[in-house]
Amino acid sequence: MGLSSDLQLRAWGVAALVFIALLWFLGDVLLPFVTGAAIAYFLNPAVTRLSEAGLPRALAVTALMLAMLGAVVLAGLLIIPAVIGQVIQLTEAAPEFLAQLQDWLRARLPASDTFEETLRDSLAAMGETIRDRGADLAQGVLRSVTGLVSVLIFLVIAPVVAFYLLLDWPRVLAGADDLLPRQHAPVIRNLARDIDRAIAGFVRGQVTVCLILAAYYATTLGLVGLQFGLAIGVIAGLISFIPYIGAIVGGVLAIGVALWQFWGEPGAIALVVAVFVIGQVLEGNILVPRIVGNSVRLHPVWLLFAISTFGMLFGFTGMLIAVPLAASLGVLVRFGLAQYRSSRLYGAQRDTDGDEGGAP
Repeated sequence: MGLSSDLQLRAWGVAALVFIALLWFLGDVLLPFVTGAAIAYFLNPAVTRLSEAGLPRALAVTALMLAMLGAVVLAGLLIIPAVIGQVIQLTEAAPEFLAQLQDWLRARLPASDTFEETLRDSLAAMGETIRDRGADLAQGVLRSVTGLVSVLIFLVIAPVVAFYLLLDWPRVLAGADDLLPRQHAPVIRNLARDIDRAIAGFVRGQVTVCLILAAYYATTLGLVGLQFGLAIGVIAGLISFIPYIGAIVGGVLAIGVALWQFWGEPGAIALVVAVFVIGQVLEGNILVPRIVGNSVRLHPVWLLFAISTFGMLFGFTGMLIAVPLAASLGVLVRFGLAQYRSSRLYGAQRDTDGDEGGAP
């Protein structure tokens, strides 16, 4: 005999509370394990394809992990320090940039003494704030990244977790399926497939798109000769998973720096604008249709809410799991709405009206 609906709701509620408690109390400890699981999930399709092509799974996992570790080491030695250095330089240059903006506005806008004083004070305060806060943020990132013990633990545990999860992925899935409550196993399997499609299509696909766009923007802005082009390009690419936000933020930063650096050179400024126009064309017409495809797209407001909420509550671990959880909750909400629409509660008034209309 199956459990009553009330007991089932209590059981799932307790499971959700346990999950939240683990994130709350063990967020920092769980970070390398969550990262390892995310790496395994991201690489599993490639491992599966290599296995289906005849390569032993252990060899496929080893080859992909070595390639990933090589890419991470290369990025850590060459790209990340350069990006952080440019971010620091950009924040330090903010007061000078805003001072020039103040002079430009004063020369072109009819201004009274009060307006000039207010403008000068506001822009000066803004520049100092950007410089101080930006430098603090960059230095904080440097301190957190260079914490020897935490970095060593992270760099050891995350790849090991990813390796063993990839190696045992079929057995992990079979074990999870065996633990499903038999009464609801078919429904849970269907939901799990929908969630996997949503996460696979959006997260795997969008991460790939973000990395391609980051490489494109950083490379092209560097070729144009834009100062801080590497940092601006990486920032624009990595936040492009939120539609239009990456292009807007990166475009505003790049065009602002271009106006400051290339004032009087309209050709160079036009090249910077063209970089982002071409990037939007590539993203909307080639990258997203081919890589992300017709998978479930998450609304930008829902993404921002999920990242902000989980990041505030659970730190970086929460931000890491925010997008997959948002995709999963989206599937569950759609399932709940479908169940509601097919229930007697939703159709009660319609059924009543039908009965009344058909009564003699």
